[in-house]
Amino acid sequence: MTKIFIVAALLLGSFFIANSDYPYDGYERTGIKRLKWVEDVKSGKIESNRLRPGAFYPLSSIALNLTDRKVNLNSNGTLDTDPSLQSKVDGLFRGLNPNYSMTILDMSPGQPLRYAEHRPSAQYQPGSVGKLVVLSAFFNGLKHVYPGDFNKRLELLKTKQIKAGKWAISDHHTVPVYDLDTEKLVKRKVRDTDVFSLFEWVDHMVSVSNNGAASVVWREALLMHIFKDKYPSLTFDEAEEYFKSKPKSELSEFAISTVNQPLRDLGITEDEWRLGKFFTSGAGSYIPGKGGSIGTPIGLIKYVLALEEGRIVDEKSSLEMKRLLYLTDRRIRYAYSHKLDSAAVYFKSGSLYSCDRKKNPNCSAYAGNVYNYMNSVAIIEHPDGTRYAVCLMSNVLNKNSANDHLALADKVDNLVREK
Repeated sequence: MTKIFIVAALLLGSFFIANSDYPYDGYERTGIKRLKWVEDVKSGKIESNRLRPGAFYPLSSIALNLTDRKVNLNSNGTLDTDPSLQSKVDGLFRGLNPNYSMTILDMSPGQPLRYAEHRPSAQYQPGSVGKLVVLSAFFNGLKHVYPGDFNKRLELLKTKQIKAGKWAISDHHTVPVYDLDTEKLVKRKVRDTDVFSLFEWVDHMVSVSNNGAASVVWREALLMHIFKDKYPSLTFDEAEEYFKSKPKSELSEFAISTVNQPLRDLGITEDEWRLGKFFTSGAGSYIPGKGGSIGTPIGLIKYVLALEEGRIVDEKSSLEMKRLLYLTDRRIRYAYSHKLDSAAVYFKSGSLYSCDRKKNPNCSAYAGNVYNYMNSVAIIEHPDGTRYAVCLMSNVLNKNSANDHLALADKVDNLVREK
């Protein structure tokens, strides 16, 4: 047994409090084949050092942090800032590029909730963080299909097989495809002929941020809202015929409303967070975008608050969404911090950049000189009981901000855990 598995085993012994992409032991429950690979890594059957010890907490360790705590929200839908924590956060950004914004929520048990912020209403292009908007719309759609039976929703997620079609084209992000017989994991781009279960499409959208998967999941959310109890038997060809039969302007209005209404129901305003277009050109050929996309740290933290309180759709849906956000893949950007190695991390990151080659022929990926957005939503749960959430957004031109995000993760962890 390698060192990483020994450390993970020791941590599990001290982490069986109710809290924690989907846990390693979730394969039987979900049918997500990627998780069988994670399970085999955990057992030592497959050797890999790409996963941190914090990736190996079990399904039984997951719970929402705020369902049994009274949260007194102010008129903005967040908490009043904690003077001590706010003072520390103010110090983090002295001398740093001004195009950073952040909100922090300390949910550690046994102490009052603490909140702090830095430029919380600054607006950014959310990039792939917007896939959280699709996630909540998707679970809202499942409730339309089976309003009173969550177990049937889970069965549908596991058993209904969905074809990609050209909605998923194109995307440079790969998806993990695990062959159960050969025990080989291959990462490749999504093809229009690909068929995965609903659970696997959602996992592809969240765990590896695949844009094609996000467009497919958004499409299925729309179909659930439209066909409701007839959705389980709906075929791909029937869905295609429906979309081709409707005016694009009508579809666009419906798509944007469907995906954003769950945010409005949570008290997140249009200026705080909205999604305005699909993630692939293939999907855009069916349904054009409208209104543009915007995200703010205050909008993101209000989403996290609602998730931890169990208010996104319902408590069971919120918990399932949190399970899907549990990071059991390679850690990047904010989550790369080694201070978080033993922590359970629930994570979604996104970036979007643009280069003007006339200004700089050497302008590189994630270092755009026109815009250069990098954003992260992270819930951190340490074995010692420390629980906090961070929403970090930036638009720093001409440099890859990943190292700054990593450095901020180290500093935030220190200041939250200071006694």
